[in-house]
Amino acid sequence: MNGWRIVEDDLTHPAVVALLDLHVRSANENSPPGSVFALDLTGLRDPAVTLWTAWEGAALLGMGALKQLDARHGEIKSMRTAPAQLRRGVAGAMLAHVIAAARARGYRRLSLETGTSAPFAAAHALYERVGFVECDPFAGYSDRVFARYYTLALE
Repeated sequence: MNGWRIVEDDLTHPAVVALLDLHVRSANENSPPGSVFALDLTGLRDPAVTLWTAWEGAALLGMGALKQLDARHGEIKSMRTAPAQLRRGVAGAMLAHVIAAARARGYRRLSLETGTSAPFAAAHALYERVGFVECDPFAGYSDRVFARYYTLALE
């Protein structure tokens, strides 16, 4: 991560907008209709959501977001590495940043929803590697076929 910086993002940089568009399109291409819960630009502008982006110089490396569900529970959203930056540890660095932010906010639990098809396998491995465990749907989610849910106790 030498030379990388992770910053809170205002969703105005064209590279960030393009990566978000890729993220949402990919989710829709790899999941059946009605089972995609990825936030678009409007969803990420919700005051309950904070988006961070990782940069190396002027190159966008990736992004990740944290949504407040309640005073003690947060949800990871919009984790995505830029295609040219895969296998460099970007997702792990962003995940560590989001987890640290959740702890700093006093959250006791951090959860997420992700897909179940093959393109999501690397995400499953990352979350499991840092201690997330599968859980039941939360925060109004109900899909048990095309979505997988994870949670991490932060206490």
